[in-house]
Amino acid sequence: MFIAGVGSNMTGLNAMVEQFAHTTIPILLVGESGTGKEVYAHAVHRLSGGGPSGLKKISCSAVEPAQFLRALSECSGLCPEHSPLTLFLDEIEELSPECQKLLLNCVPNGEFRSDEGSPRARLISATTHDLEKEVTAGRFRRELYFRLNGACLRLPPLRERVDDIATLAEHFLTRHAEELKKSPPVLNRETLEVLLSYHWPGNIRELENVARKMVALGDTGLAVSDLRMARMNSTSGAETNRGSSLKMAARAASRQTERELILQALERTKWNRKRAARELQISYKSLLYKLKQIETPGTARDK
Repeated sequence: MFIAGVGSNMTGLNAMVEQFAHTTIPILLVGESGTGKEVYAHAVHRLSGGGPSGLKKISCSAVEPAQFLRALSECSGLCPEHSPLTLFLDEIEELSPECQKLLLNCVPNGEFRSDEGSPRARLISATTHDLEKEVTAGRFRRELYFRLNGACLRLPPLRERVDDIATLAEHFLTRHAEELKKSPPVLNRETLEVLLSYHWPGNIRELENVARKMVALGDTGLAVSDLRMARMNSTSGAETNRGSSLKMAARAASRQTERELILQALERTKWNRKRAARELQISYKSLLYKLKQIETPGTARDK
């Protein structure tokens, strides 16, 4: 399965994966942590005709030369069910110089072959780094980089895939609701606005964790409260950075406190704005004005 996506960057990526999967070209997957590199490695393996036990993953950050050599030696062209084998090298930028030399000897022409020249395994590498910079810095062998980079597939971060967030969230809600034997929660407008405006440093993995929390709690609004606060803190920090004066910092802190108090009142009253205004001891019109000023997720809700 590919990672769901409706944007042109994802549909184009998925089309390239299908084309390259039917070749023996080594593939280099590049993307931030949590963008789905391992998911795509498995997708390429399956499209290449590989069976469920035919993908061998090596975490390059923890492998020792002797262990790495043993793993390379164990790779044969077919796995037990007589389907192609795939060697997936995760965090390839962390491979030690000794292990880089061992791997280079196994890919003389960019393909992972035995000493006799017969195919041994499909080679897929993954990295969160710019390997060209690693090469320039002398941390990664230039000749190995070019042999691994037969086809470079770049996985975009989630913040560049806003159109896909709702689809992915629904997918994860359904999956984890089935696992926990619960009904999948419904994404309301306020929760979806939080998801769409969040910057997602953990990418798809972070979104899946949030969806799992929504299912477990049975309350989508409560599950995204941390995201809402992070968004507000980010906005407040940006405002503070525009001016270094104590007066501007105090003004930003005051706005932040006001945001928190308003959001807390709205949460307590289940977004009933008239009740929230009474709790805050301000007029209903004042609350509406403040909601427009701070652009909280609740501005579109009528109660």
